[in-house]
Amino acid sequence: MYSTSLNSKTAIVTGAGKGMGREIALTLSDAGANLAVTDIDENSLQSVKEELQQNGKSNVIAIKADVTNENDANALVNSTINEFGNLDILVNNAGVSSAVNFSEISEREWDRIFDINVKGVFLCSKAAVPHMVKRRSGKIINISSMVAKEAIPLFVHYSASKFAVLGMTQGLAKEVAEYNINVNAVCPGVVRTPLWEPLLKQLSKERSISSEEAFLDFTKDIPLQRPQEPKDIANMVLYLSSDLSKNITGQGINISGGMQLQ
Repeated sequence: MYSTSLNSKTAIVTGAGKGMGREIALTLSDAGANLAVTDIDENSLQSVKEELQQNGKSNVIAIKADVTNENDANALVNSTINEFGNLDILVNNAGVSSAVNFSEISEREWDRIFDINVKGVFLCSKAAVPHMVKRRSGKIINISSMVAKEAIPLFVHYSASKFAVLGMTQGLAKEVAEYNINVNAVCPGVVRTPLWEPLLKQLSKERSISSEEAFLDFTKDIPLQRPQEPKDIANMVLYLSSDLSKNITGQGINISGGMQLQ
């Protein structure tokens, strides 16, 4: 019988210090997984580790890592395996965004977005795949976005990076399928996490509206008439991490309240 239990499984969650990453870490831990949580922000990383331990989850390690650095990515995977003996699940959640008119996107900002959102997924996956191939088992879940399927103004660089994540997901899924490794992406819709606050502040300034009004602009066209919550994303990650998803690979699954239907 298949279930969402992750007992005896080990997972890495990048960008786990706050927002969706934090909720994903809590959800996988509740399902029984050993956890390696990582973030570039050491304070938020220690905070989520303490929260997990206070909830009775002692099977957790916190590793400060820059996902854009190949040495850090390799050390993250190796440290996790040394601690827990195996690696079953990799959740590539670390990501950044900004709202910028296309003509004003600097080369530096373009590179920053792609380094974290795309290169980070590449390096962490590259570090994890050989171990999964050797064990002929594994789950890789990449956090993409609904704008990876239909881009929107002011987010051309972000949309392009998330399109790239979907392309990587599809190509890698086919390449490692023979080793019983599932590779999927989750495409969140409008999830108000700390990542949103600088964007809303910027948009409210540009449009002379409040941050709440700016957020409502993003939510007004959702068919289900409600924004998504970090727990919605975490629940899908849990499903894709479990045995229930054994025949799902190469997919970009929408969690957007009906805003994206393909």
